[in-house]
Amino acid sequence: QVQLVESGGGLVQVGGSLRLACAASRRAASSYTMGWFRQAPGKGSEFVAAISRSGVSTSYADSVTGRFPISRGNAKNTVYLQMNSLNPEDTAVYYCAAGGQLIPPRTRAGYDYWGQGAQVTVSS
Repeated sequence: QVQLVESGGGLVQVGGSLRLACAASRRAASSYTMGWFRQAPGKGSEFVAAISRSGVSTSYADSVTGRFPISRGNAKNTVYLQMNSLNPEDTAVYYCAAGGQLIPPRTRAGYDYWGQGAQVTVSS
């Protein structure tokens, strides 16, 4: 069992930046592919970004490409989502996920463990 804890959410103005972190409970989490999803009020879950076990392969939704780089910490059991040039459409609860697939999945079905979510609100 892997437990995931997100941190770094909050309120930011348009054009600002935030960095989300997801810490996994087990050192073995370095063997998991990690991803971020988000859910805005009244909308379904949306893939944001994902990173492979090694950190070499990444995948991004078109809406965040070039703005939200994903990375892994040196210990590999922490993943970061650096969110730049934020706009009101980025307002959502952001969820961290971990899965065992080699290629970073872009769907929820590809992940086995989920965090509790972190609220990100972008004010105009």
